[in-house]
Amino acid sequence: MKKVEAIIKPFKLDDVREALSTIGVTGLTVTEVKGFGRQKGHTEMYRGAEYQVDFLPKMKLEMVVAENLVDQVVESLIAAAKTGKIGDGKVFVTDVARAIRIRTGEEDEEAI
Repeated sequence: MKKVEAIIKPFKLDDVREALSTIGVTGLTVTEVKGFGRQKGHTEMYRGAEYQVDFLPKMKLEMVVAENLVDQVVESLIAAAKTGKIGDGKVFVTDVARAIRIRTGEEDEEAI
C-alpha cells in the first residue's frame, strides 16, 4: 500500500476528483491548506491599500491505494491538476505499513 499526497490549486479539485474516481480510487481526504513554493506569494490591493499575500490557498489531497494502482493514480492526478503555470503543486508517494478499518477490523488491502 502507498499513501499518495498531492498539493494542488483549489479550482482543480473537481477535475482531479473526477479523474481519480474514473480509475477506481474509492476514498480521498481533502484539506484546505495555505503555503508557498517557488510562487512566493503575491501583492494584492484591498480598499486602496496594497498588501503582501505570503501564503497562497491550496488543497491537500490524501489517499491510500494498492501498490499496483500508484502509477495510474499519479499520472491521472498530474494530468487533471496541471495548468502549466507556476504553483501547480506537488505529489508525494510514501509507504504505508498498516491500515485498519475501524468499523469492521479489516486490515491492509481490505481496509482501503
